[in-house]
Amino acid sequence: MQQRQNVAIIGSGAVGSYYGGRLAEAGHNVHFLVRRDYHAVTATGLNVTSPDGDFILPHPRIFNSSGEIGPVDWVICALKATSISDAHRLVKPCIGPGTRILVLMNGLGLEEHFADWFGAGSVFGGLAFTCINRAEPGHIHHLAYGTVTIGHFQDDPAELEAALSLWSGSKTRVISAPSLLRARWEKLCWNIPFSGLCVAAGGITTDRVMDNSGLNQAARHLMEEVMAAGNADLSHHQEKVSIDRAALVDSMFKRTSTMGAYKPSTLIDFVEGKAMEVEAIFAEPLRRALALGVTAPQLSLLTALLRSLNHR
Repeated sequence: MQQRQNVAIIGSGAVGSYYGGRLAEAGHNVHFLVRRDYHAVTATGLNVTSPDGDFILPHPRIFNSSGEIGPVDWVICALKATSISDAHRLVKPCIGPGTRILVLMNGLGLEEHFADWFGAGSVFGGLAFTCINRAEPGHIHHLAYGTVTIGHFQDDPAELEAALSLWSGSKTRVISAPSLLRARWEKLCWNIPFSGLCVAAGGITTDRVMDNSGLNQAARHLMEEVMAAGNADLSHHQEKVSIDRAALVDSMFKRTSTMGAYKPSTLIDFVEGKAMEVEAIFAEPLRRALALGVTAPQLSLLTALLRSLNHR
């Protein structure tokens, strides 16, 4: 393993707790900002079940405030996109002269906030393609997959190598993204159709979207719109890469067919009556599509429905 790093997990929900736990398991000094489950984790530790191996951190380093953590080598921000307005306040106490920040959040345009706050050169984006749910307090269920795709905000290869090295020795598989923007759009190609339709269809799991011919077709239409918007955005930013539309559709549907009755995080938020990440996952991609002259009627309708449900 590389030299032990000091890591702060800002947002210790299912995703932050799982990946922070894997880094702690690999020997890094991981500090978890824990608010909702603080007393439960203090009493029983962090318990993770996973096809890649169950583990328990009996006495994880947990804190009520990021000010108690202080400056670290790495901040992994795994907040919900609905909490982006809190991110600066929560992350800032952990920033030192050489701190790097991995934005492990869903949606589009999030790294721009961190770049404005802390400098573009220190910011990375992380995209987790995984099935992870939080169960009772202090317990995380990792169900399948788990790979994290990492890109640098400025697509600097040397900085990207530093980000990948953090995970060496851990059980988390990491993939480099030469273009962070393309990686963000590719993740949206799954998140928008499947997370969106699971909610809009009344609160159903991904297997029912796959098995219903109408919903399956709607997912394909949505995915096509997202890919068209993504390629227009990549061209607008003068990127020399594009989304391989045929290959990505086939890959996304094959992966989803193996997930079973999976509940995306957006669906869980909907069922639990919490605010969904509509603006970052759906509205920002739609805004960019329309600004670039890409017609997206399915995405426009879905975004309107989800906004309405968010205000229920």
